[in-house]
Amino acid sequence: MPLWLREHSWRQTLTAVYLSLPLRGARATAANIFCSEQYLKVSVPPFLFEAVLYAPIDDTNSTAKIGNGNIFFTLYKKEPAMWDSLTLANADKEKLQHLRENAVLKAQEKAKEETKAKKITKQEHKKYALMATMKLEEAERKRIEDLKEKEREKVTKELELWKNQQKDGDKYKSIQTKEELHQEIESLKERKNEKMNKTRIPNEGSSKTRLKSTRGCHVSCSIFSQDLKEEQLPAPRAAATIKVNFTPRVFPTALRESRVAEEEEWLYKQAEARRIINSDLSELEDLKEEEKNPDWLKDKGNKMFAMGDYLGAVNAYNLAVRLNNKLPVLYLNRAACHLKLRNLHKAIEDSSKALELLTPPVPDNENARVKAHVRRGTAFCQLELYTEGLQDYEAALKIDPKNKIIEKDAEKIRQLIQGAMQSS
Repeated sequence: MPLWLREHSWRQTLTAVYLSLPLRGARATAANIFCSEQYLKVSVPPFLFEAVLYAPIDDTNSTAKIGNGNIFFTLYKKEPAMWDSLTLANADKEKLQHLRENAVLKAQEKAKEETKAKKITKQEHKKYALMATMKLEEAERKRIEDLKEKEREKVTKELELWKNQQKDGDKYKSIQTKEELHQEIESLKERKNEKMNKTRIPNEGSSKTRLKSTRGCHVSCSIFSQDLKEEQLPAPRAAATIKVNFTPRVFPTALRESRVAEEEEWLYKQAEARRIINSDLSELEDLKEEEKNPDWLKDKGNKMFAMGDYLGAVNAYNLAVRLNNKLPVLYLNRAACHLKLRNLHKAIEDSSKALELLTPPVPDNENARVKAHVRRGTAFCQLELYTEGLQDYEAALKIDPKNKIIEKDAEKIRQLIQGAMQSS
């Protein structure tokens, strides 16, 4: 059987009622208090306090403070007036039961409305995140298309220039050939005229000279045509395959001291890094020399973040990551940008990638690991995944136990989790 708390003190003004309720050593929490417009109940086993108030109150703005073995209520009246008593006098059991049931029903309806409002807010956040992601992808796609179009125009101009050079070369060769033919014909005519002038003999002789001259012309023309054939371009070379054999790499250290596996892994990583850097030379050719430096891009992204240009900062960090994907600070800074843009899933991915790169845990990277845990925990909490967020905040506290801000945020998350568990 519960023990009814009869001892209490109260005072009032025109707009508020101040109620003090002693707990007699019992420990109360917010879950032990139920308050509606005209019904107040405090259930702290084994004690129970119940009151049907004299007039309606504003249960939304009213407050309760627990401390020093007492609960202090501040109840704001809906209509400013002085009450004759704290509770409703001369109320029978049926009326009290009716008021209790109405209070419970109203509380349930209010809880449903709050749950529905939370769902609507969550859906709006998801829509916003989806729209922001689509805009980023569209901007990235447009940038890539612009780069492709520029490269296509560049290749087209080079091809046109090469065709024009080929045409000019062919014209020059044809002009040279015509000039040589003309010179050859003129020289043949001059020789023929000289022979005709020297030999003035009868018709037979002249006919013979004509035959000789024509034979000479035929010989010279055939020689000229043979020269033209020799000047033609040769046939294209046949395709072939060249085999290249590499000598095996010899490690000079002794077998008992050899680290062949580690050296081979180091060589593989170096080759992979060079391949990634040189994989998209067509896009990197248009960049300036300083824009190919990840540190310069990181500083540029930091400046854009400070100015509030989060999309520009994300683009700078993206290019820096493509140039060097082993720097954890790039992923940390990009995660901060994604938090500002509410790209929560991408913020979680970048924070997790930064934590993977920040291994092994040493004192030099403690600050970076704390930031990664806090940013990932913040993204989890904004997605209403409070348990995962609390794990990240507790991991950050283990690294930096003296950080009061993180400790305060972790306590808030614990209270949210307790409230969600009690409401369910």
